[in-house]
Amino acid sequence: MKLNYATLAVIAVFVPIMVMLFWGPPWTVPRIAGLAIAIPSLLLLALARIQLGGAFSVQAKASTLVTTGLYSRIRNPIYVFGGLAVAGFFLWANRPWLLLCFVVLIPLQVYRTRNEERVLAEKFGAAYLDYKRQTWF
Repeated sequence: MKLNYATLAVIAVFVPIMVMLFWGPPWTVPRIAGLAIAIPSLLLLALARIQLGGAFSVQAKASTLVTTGLYSRIRNPIYVFGGLAVAGFFLWANRPWLLLCFVVLIPLQVYRTRNEERVLAEKFGAAYLDYKRQTWF
């Protein structure tokens, strides 16, 4: 399985730096909730990236239709868990007002998914449409 280690390295470097910058009291309910959202989301994001393997690309391309693991239930787990990890981080960092970035982020992700879906449908046809019917986002 071909794996882009740079993606995982960014996560491995980014997380400890953010922890060092924002660790400390007070441990409020929103901060605890943010941590409870961010940690599993980061782990699932890393798992989704690993499961995508060589099919990962920044621009939409259709080399392989990945339909196993997390991708058997969610078509875009990297977007889902990436968004949840960011939201959890904002809460944990005690910066809930930064959640406003989702006003821009969500439409951009929807645009990207539509573009990817078009490319995948062109390449894999009925197989992709069946997969799409059986999965969420």
